[in-house]
Amino acid sequence: MAEEDAEMRAELERLRAENEALKSRDPKALRLQVSKKGCVSIYGIRRFPLSYYADEWDLILGMADEIREFIQQNEGSLKRK
Repeated sequence: MAEEDAEMRAELERLRAENEALKSRDPKALRLQVSKKGCVSIYGIRRFPLSYYADEWDLILGMADEIREFIQQNEGSLKRK
């Protein structure tokens, strides 16, 4: 019985610490996470995460210069938050 109490207290303390860590995190900060399906997900940009498989991210990141140039060329037509 004492061993179960000690385990429950340790688990409770672990959960409290985890809860505090989550509360202290900046809600608007970007963060990465591996999804259940094995995708790389970026949280913090929109309501739902942006999730792509690693090879898709490689394609997107490989176009970084083209994307920046496209944005610059179309600045007048694009909206920003």
